[in-house]
Order: sequence, then C-alpha cells, then structure tokens
Amino acid sequence: MSQTTLLQDIFSQELPDQEQSLNAIAALDSALMRRFERRLIVDPSLNRQIVSFQANKSRPAYRWYKYKEAYSAGLVEYLLARYNLTAGTLLDPFAGSGTTLFAATKLGLHADGIELLPIGQQIIATRDLLEHDCSDEATAVIHRWLKTEPWRNTESNVSLQELRITKGAYSTATHNAIECYMTAAQRENSCAQTILRFALLCVLEEISFTRKDGQYLRWDYRAGRRQGKKSFDKGPIQEFSSAIRTKLTEIIQDHTEATMQGSLFASARPTAGRIRLLNGSCLDVMPQLLAGSYDALMTSPPYCNRYDYTRTYALELALLGTDERKLAALRQEMLSCTVENRAKDLLHMNPAWQNAIAVADNQRLLQAILAYLNRQRELGLLNNAGIPRMVRGYFYEMACVIAESARLLKPNAPLFMVNDNVRYAGVSISVDLILSDMAESLGFIVDEVLVLPNGKGNSSQQMGQHGREALRKCVYIWRKA
Repeated sequence: MSQTTLLQDIFSQELPDQEQSLNAIAALDSALMRRFERRLIVDPSLNRQIVSFQANKSRPAYRWYKYKEAYSAGLVEYLLARYNLTAGTLLDPFAGSGTTLFAATKLGLHADGIELLPIGQQIIATRDLLEHDCSDEATAVIHRWLKTEPWRNTESNVSLQELRITKGAYSTATHNAIECYMTAAQRENSCAQTILRFALLCVLEEISFTRKDGQYLRWDYRAGRRQGKKSFDKGPIQEFSSAIRTKLTEIIQDHTEATMQGSLFASARPTAGRIRLLNGSCLDVMPQLLAGSYDALMTSPPYCNRYDYTRTYALELALLGTDERKLAALRQEMLSCTVENRAKDLLHMNPAWQNAIAVADNQRLLQAILAYLNRQRELGLLNNAGIPRMVRGYFYEMACVIAESARLLKPNAPLFMVNDNVRYAGVSISVDLILSDMAESLGFIVDEVLVLPNGKGNSSQQMGQHGREALRKCVYIWRKA
C-alpha cells in the first residue's frame, strides 16, 4: 500500500486510531528526512547561546534591551563570513530588535528590516540614532540626568497608559516615579527624549511585578493578582532610580567607547552600511519591494509555538501608546503563531500568492498533520481548539513569505533562517523539512540545514503525556535558484 493510499484510508475513518495516524505521519516524515538527510548537518560551531539572545548579553549596544527572541550578533557574523558576504544589501523581514541589521552593517552591508511591533521599531530607531545622529548636546543631557536625577523633584503631569493585561504591574512608588521621569523627559530636546524613553523601555520588566514567559506575562505574588495554582516569586524587584541610572550609564558608556573606537580604527574597518527600517507586517511590505533587489536575506520568523508577543511585550507596548484596539489589531497582523490568530485571506491580500498556497496545499506531511490535528480537535483531545488553525495559518503564511523572499533575492543569493521544530498532541512537526520542501517548489535550492548539536526539549505538558523528545533547532541555508 502506498503512503498516499495509507493516509487516505486512515484519515477518512470516522474515528481513526491515534497510533495509526501518528505512524502514517512518521512515515511521511521519514521519507522527507531521507530526501534531505545529506543536507542536514550537525554544526558544532552552533549552540543555544549563539542562536539566542544569551550571547548578546555581554556585547555593547546589543545588551541594552533584553529581546529574548533575538539571535546573537555572533551568529550573523558567523553566517556572513561562511558565505563571504561583505557587500550588497541584506533584508530581514522579521527584524525584531535589529540584531541582523546592526551586525550586517558593521561588516559593510546595507540592511533593510521589516518590523511590525512598536517595541522592535523603537529599539532599532534609537540604536540607529545613537550610532549615526546622536549629538553631543543629547549625550550631555544624559550625563546631566545621571548627576541631577530630575525625576526625583519633578511633579508629574503625564499619565502612564495601561492595558487590561498590564494594570497593577508596578508598585505605587514605581508607577509614580515612571510618570515623573516621563514628565521630566518632555523638557529635553527630541534626540535626548528618544534616548530617555528607550532607557525606560529597557528597565520596565525588572522594575515590575512581571516576567516575560513565552506565551504570557508571569505575575509575581506581590502584585496581588492570582495566576495559576502556584504563587510565583521573581526575586528582587529593582528600585526605579537604581535601575534607570544603571541603564543610562550602560548606554552612555557603550556609546562613548564605540565612538572612540570608531575614530581610532576607522581606516582598518569596512565602511558601515546604512539601515532602512520599514514598519509593518512583512506580508504587507514585502510585495511592495522591488524584485531582485537583495543580495541576501537573514531572519528568524516567529516560531509555531503559541508565543504571543503582544502579551509578553505588553508593558513596553502600553508605554509606547498602544491601546486595546491597536493591541488586538497587532495580534491579528502578526504571522500566525498563537491560538488567537484568525485565518488570513491570503489570496485577497495578494492574488500573486496563488502558487504559494498551492504548494502548501500539496505538501503531504503538512496536510497529514493538519488532518490529524483537526481530528484531535473534533474528539476534544486538544488543550486548545485553536491549534489546528494556528498551525495551518503558520505554514500557509510562511509559504507566502518564502515566495516573496524568492522574488526579492537576486539569483544565487542566500537565505538564512533560524527556526525551531514543535510538537502538538503527540505529533512532532518537522518545521525545517516542511519549509525546506516548500522552498524547493518556490524558487530555492536547499544548500544546508545546520542543526544544533543539542536539541530542544518539548514542553513539560507534552513530556507528561507523550514522553520526552528532543526537537531540532536549525539554521536553514537556501539559495535563490
């Protein structure tokens, strides 16, 4: 019996046996693995530090804001060196905090980034300002603030905006200090205001009762908000003045050292490229860009892991003026990666994506997984009924992103993508194999899929129900055909 016939037989049953279904999916996965196995290469140079924010913690400028979903500047440098990319223009359609953009431009490339979330936009804009347009007058303001701490003797006339999910995130003293700080900042020049606001964004988590925790904000018991069965203690909560002074000092020190090094070693370094930030969803922005205009693409899209960035970054979004309506809109504009994402009408968004949608329709492993998840939903066996819709949306939207990437890249240009495999309802989803298979149908050659030596464990809930299984974390390297 062929795999296709086997799948049709199993998934047409009124109540298919779960083990049979999983075996059929495993057979398709194994077939795809055999096709790509020579290109799946364990790379000992890669580890979880370099493909995450961890390796940025000690790097000047990159350490200012703890953007947990970022990969490191070291990874960008490693991949660009591996492919000897020293000139041209690079695109990152999920720019996040701008790690790709800043690391690439330091090596002489120009870089365009697309970013939807206001927090990412603010991080990139402020770093770019500090590196290229920050005046001596603005840095003098920051030095003055460190000496005089004007927020301590300022009467607040600014209200800190809150969202339903951020209400009560700070102690009364911290809340008042933030409002006084914001009031005092309004009296400074626009460049200094930008730096001061950015520094505040950098410390919100450590001065709050919250901690970012994947799918949501975890609340410390001292907030008085009940969350789950167990109380959570995040440890010491930083006092406002101490936290903001530390951050302002760090920013000014890094900026001063970078300026001095830039002057001393200017002749020995490549001329830095320019950064262009394009605000919005890549599904909206990429179709507006000129075909064949990029020499490389490097990115890490949101993973298919239910993480909701509009929740985890809610403190920052509220400070930047995002209200409830805009928050809900951002959640739907994001690439589908949460159970709250509604299905997007991709053909209405761009009729040119018809081929990309057809490629997803014909990806047999994906369709088998979707059939299985839908059946699990019908039987009431999923912990959230939105999982099948999220998984489907993720892969169909990624097919469109891949198609746009192929359109935008020059012939033979490389694409680098960091992504994780995931697991739902006992089925491991080989995101790397499915996306690589679709990429080959959308204008790419799969050069390599670099695999981290140590896989990522599945969630505790999945381990409890289905056993422990390491999930591949990879860097895909495709080349425009």
